Amino acid sequence: MDAEAGRTEEWADVTPDAARRLLTAAVQAFAERGYHATTTRDIAGRAGMSPAALYIHYRTKEELLYRISGVGHRLALDILGRARDGGGSAAERLADAVRTFVRWHAEHHTTARVVQYELGALAEEHHAEIVGMRRETDAAVRAIVEDGVAAGEFDVVDVAGTSLAVLSLCVDVARWFREDGKRSPGEVGELYAGLALRMVGCGG
Repeated sequence: MDAEAGRTEEWADVTPDAARRLLTAAVQAFAERGYHATTTRDIAGRAGMSPAALYIHYRTKEELLYRISGVGHRLALDILGRARDGGGSAAERLADAVRTFVRWHAEHHTTARVVQYELGALAEEHHAEIVGMRRETDAAVRAIVEDGVAAGEFDVVDVAGTSLAVLSLCVDVARWFREDGKRSPGEVGELYAGLALRMVGCGG
């Protein structure tokens, strides 16, 4: 089990304790086995509970995934929204957005893998809600890029496509990051912030 398994701050608002334990157990199981290969028995067992106890807190396995996705996407919106609305130049705000977003995906790579790559398993109404939140995260990055173009800081022909590419670069960190790798989450964040600036034609 990686070091992330011991961190539960993103679930701090989930109560009671049993519901939080089930949520963190589901994150680990979904990340390791995939949503469809994971059973409610797997999740309950990881949480040290009986399968029947799970249904006291969550009606279905899909509800667990929905809660995980909702928390993750709200955190993403918070990170990118603060960068969009922060002070400084567009280049400074884009670097801050990428640096912080990448660091979160590295530090919470297990959670982030579930949040980013199990979206298709959500029920139709939940999927629509989460996709709407993803559009808002895309819009936050796009707004920074548009500001940079308008100010003459960025040289971007396709704002929408470039914004999507920047987000994709950040999200992919969750797929490959390892805690025993050569770079820390902060170092990866700094590297990617520089790459993002080059993507928008700003070498500073």
